[in-house]
Amino acid sequence: MNKTVKLEDLGSKDFKATWDYQEKLFKAILDTKIKNRREDAGLQTDNHFLFVEHPHVYTLGKSGDLSNLLLSESQLIEKGATFYKINRGGDITYHGPGQIVGYPILDLDNFFTDIHKYLRFLEECMILTLAEYGLKTERSPGETGVWLDVGTPFARKICALGVRASRWVTMHGFALNVNADLGYFDNIIPCGIRGKAVTSLNVELGIDKVDETEVKQKILKHFKVLFEAEFTNS
Repeated sequence: MNKTVKLEDLGSKDFKATWDYQEKLFKAILDTKIKNRREDAGLQTDNHFLFVEHPHVYTLGKSGDLSNLLLSESQLIEKGATFYKINRGGDITYHGPGQIVGYPILDLDNFFTDIHKYLRFLEECMILTLAEYGLKTERSPGETGVWLDVGTPFARKICALGVRASRWVTMHGFALNVNADLGYFDNIIPCGIRGKAVTSLNVELGIDKVDETEVKQKILKHFKVLFEAEFTNS
């Protein structure tokens, strides 16, 4: 089993270009697995972890409801945002500057073949990272992602999750609000959940800007422990 993960920080990159790149990496792993199955080739499969920040974009998961996007096409253009229907689970979400997006493209045969466990580990990675900033975050029953003040009128989401998996290969991932412009969430019903707010790390800490490089380092530290992985620069 190959537990080495190739790490790439793509900086700021268009959502569609990044999605295409994810698909390319995803397909390469699947092709290797199919070759191994057909030819008993014994080839090692790769694992990848992409960090990226997207320009303003709304994405709708395959089971999502388009009515959760509250903007017309002309209003999207006005706000400098794009919109895509994509092939992950979950409903609608927003990506934009000040948000750390992580796309682990893993062959779970190298780790564990359990999608539920995979999602819980991604959540745990965020929970442990945010604990280092003094925040007590947790899961909300029946709702993926990471939240504050669950079960109160002040419940708010700080990290969204949405993944796709095929033959135990994953793509898409998480979006953690670090220095996000929360006004863009007003244009959707986030994740299709009404009446619950969204927050960002800088807002919770009461500061203008959190060091995003530091947050990424903490995420990788906890991911490495949870998945018993090693990182290498791609």
